[in-house]
Amino acid sequence: MPLSHRSTLTQYLIEQRRRFPGASGDFNALILDVALACKAIARTVAFGELGSAASQQGGDLGGNLNVQGETQKPLDVISNHVFTRMNEWGGYCAGMASEEMNAPYQLPVRHPRGKYLLVFDPLDGSSNIDVNVSVGSIFSVLRAPRDAVESGRDVTEADFLQPGMQQVAAGYALYGPTTMLVLSVGSGVVGFTLDPNLGEFMLTHPHIQVPADTQEFAINASNSRFWEAPVKRYVDECLAGKTGARCKDFNMRWIASMVAEAHRILMRGGVFMYPRDTKDPSKPGRLRLLYEANPITFLMEQAGGRASTGREPMLGVQPTSLHQRVGLVFGSKNEVERIERYHTEPAKVEFESPLFATRSLFRG
Repeated sequence: MPLSHRSTLTQYLIEQRRRFPGASGDFNALILDVALACKAIARTVAFGELGSAASQQGGDLGGNLNVQGETQKPLDVISNHVFTRMNEWGGYCAGMASEEMNAPYQLPVRHPRGKYLLVFDPLDGSSNIDVNVSVGSIFSVLRAPRDAVESGRDVTEADFLQPGMQQVAAGYALYGPTTMLVLSVGSGVVGFTLDPNLGEFMLTHPHIQVPADTQEFAINASNSRFWEAPVKRYVDECLAGKTGARCKDFNMRWIASMVAEAHRILMRGGVFMYPRDTKDPSKPGRLRLLYEANPITFLMEQAGGRASTGREPMLGVQPTSLHQRVGLVFGSKNEVERIERYHTEPAKVEFESPLFATRSLFRG
C-alpha cells in the first residue's frame, strides 16, 4: 500500500474516538504519549553499546535488584524513566505501576491528574540485549477509581488490582529489525510500523488475527522436570509428531523474550507456555499478571486467540498484589483449549509391568 494511503497512529485513534462522540480525547493523548515513550526507547535500544545513555551512564545505572529479585540492567532503568517522565505531565494519568518500581508511581504535585492508570513493563526481555535479540515494552491502560479521580488523591496499590477484563487498552512495542507498535483499544488488534523518515507509526497490519490451529509451540524445555502432568502430556504429544496421538509434526520455538514470542504468534499462530510448575513452590508462576500476562492476553483474545492459566481464563483472574506472578498459556485458540482440557481431565496413570500389558479382562 502506498505511504499516502496508510493511516498514522494519530489518525487511527481519531477514527476510533468518533465511535464515542462524548469522549474527551484524554485517552487518545495518553496512547500517543505511550507511543512517544516507545519511540525514545527504540532509539536508545538501537544504538546498543554505541548509545551514550547506556554506555556513559551504565556505571551509575542498573546493577540493583528490582522488586522481583532480578538484577536491573542500565536500559531497564532508562526505559522506566522514559515511561514515567513522558506520561506524568499531560493530565491523563492518575498514577502508574511498573515492573521496575516497588510501589505505584505518584505523579508530581505540579502536574494535573487524569482518569487512567498506566501499567507497564518498560523493557521486556532485557536479558537478551547483549545478544541482539528483539526486546520490547508492554503496557496496559485501566480506569482509575472514581473517588481517586474526583478527589485527586494519591493512587494506592489496591487501585491497580483490577482483573484483565477491565482493561481499556493494551499493547506492546517491539524493538527488532523494525520498530512496531501493536495495539488494541477493544475493537480488534492493529499493528503500526515506525517510519524512520517521518518518525511516525504507520498502520501496516490493520486486522491481526491469530489462526485457531497451529503446529508450533514455545516452552522452556529445560524446566521439563518441574512441569505438571497436563503440560508434560501436551508437550510429549507434540514431540511425538505424526507417529503420536496428534498425527502431525510440531516445531518448537523459544526466544526467552515474551514480547517477541507474542508477536510471532500474532503474526502466524502458535502457542506459548510459561505454566505453573514445581521449580519454586512459593511462586504460582513466572510472569507478572498486571503488566505482562493481562495485556498480552487482551491482545490475544481481541485477535481471536485465547489465554489461560491452564485452569481458568486469564482475564478473569482477580489480582491480589501489584507484582503478582501467574502461569500463562496463550495463542491459537484450539491448542490453548486442549491444554485447558488436559488440566481438568483425570491424570493418566502410567502402568509398567514386564509381564502384563495395560489391558485387562475386567472393565474399570
